[in-house]
Amino acid sequence: MIGLLARMFIKDYKNTDDPAVRTSYGILSGIAGIVLNILLFAGKLAAGLITGAVSVSADAFNNLSDAGTSVVSVAGYKLAAAPPDEEHPFGHGRAEYIAGFIVSAAIIFTAFEICSQSLAKIFAPEELNTDIVSVIILCAGILVKLYMFAYNRKLGKLTNSVTLRAVAADSLSDCAATAAVIAALVIYMIWGINLDGIIGLLISVLILRAGISTAKDSITPLLGAKADDELIEGIRSTVLSYDNIVGVHDLIVHNYGVNRYVISLHTELPADLSFTDAHETVDRIETELREKYSAVVTIHMDPVYEETPATEGVKAVINGIIHAVEPSAEMHDFRVTERSGRRVLIFDVEVPFGLDISDEELKKRITDGISRYDGSLSAIICIDKKIY
Repeated sequence: MIGLLARMFIKDYKNTDDPAVRTSYGILSGIAGIVLNILLFAGKLAAGLITGAVSVSADAFNNLSDAGTSVVSVAGYKLAAAPPDEEHPFGHGRAEYIAGFIVSAAIIFTAFEICSQSLAKIFAPEELNTDIVSVIILCAGILVKLYMFAYNRKLGKLTNSVTLRAVAADSLSDCAATAAVIAALVIYMIWGINLDGIIGLLISVLILRAGISTAKDSITPLLGAKADDELIEGIRSTVLSYDNIVGVHDLIVHNYGVNRYVISLHTELPADLSFTDAHETVDRIETELREKYSAVVTIHMDPVYEETPATEGVKAVINGIIHAVEPSAEMHDFRVTERSGRRVLIFDVEVPFGLDISDEELKKRITDGISRYDGSLSAIICIDKKIY
């Protein structure tokens, strides 16, 4: 059904990299979720009133909360699609992550509500009124939720949407919850054993787990998560494909919503290249990255001087000293200059997060190693964190 509606109402529906198409898919999924969850709420509430089972009524109100989160999802997509303005120069794309987090918070709140009601039923169980019609309604609800899980998961992968993946996870947990409710009713019908409160408690745990998982997926990009390896490698490969580019480092990618980035990096170019040629090369790179990744791009140019046999030898020794201190470290921007009659080594050392030693201690150990190698040398060292 969703595929048919997409073909009918979404222009250029196959182009999911287009922000407008992604927004349309998100809104379409949200509207479908609102309609289907309200229908499920009505059917399950009727079944809950007939049977008097708290687990059935809890399942019904869980679907009502799902309808509410679908409203939030639609609002999130609409806000994320708003163009940049004076207060938000990089756009409103992160609103989609906020919407996903609100969905997750609603899921977690529902889990605690169901837990509270279920504990009350465990300590004060009530007789259930079993009815085959109620079981049929609940079975139909599982089929509807399985359908919602399938299309939200498909659209979530298609559009790389955290919000839709959260809705898909919620739909799957709803299927498990409703199946447990049906099991409780069938057990009561056959053996007269009332597991209503216990099943409701198990449902709350399943829902809570889904809520925490989807909350993590939403919060991570808001906190500034590392860009995925495929994106980083794509940017590096693009930059290194240009003539005159010797190397790339200090690559930083800020995420301002799905497929919306701010990219900054340092390029290494031959020092004897004219400023005009270097600037033209960097301009072309910025244009390609901007068009390829819908990004704001800033590139810093670092001159790389032609190495002599003497400087090559010094560089090799310094590399050895650095790796002896920290094997995971990488050196870049190495150059040798004269200051006050002394040779000065200037270079950056890039290290991963989580080292056992501080940056200052790392710098001191490298400096001590250089002094032992040649006491006439001094060094200016900058410690960078490896963020890709």
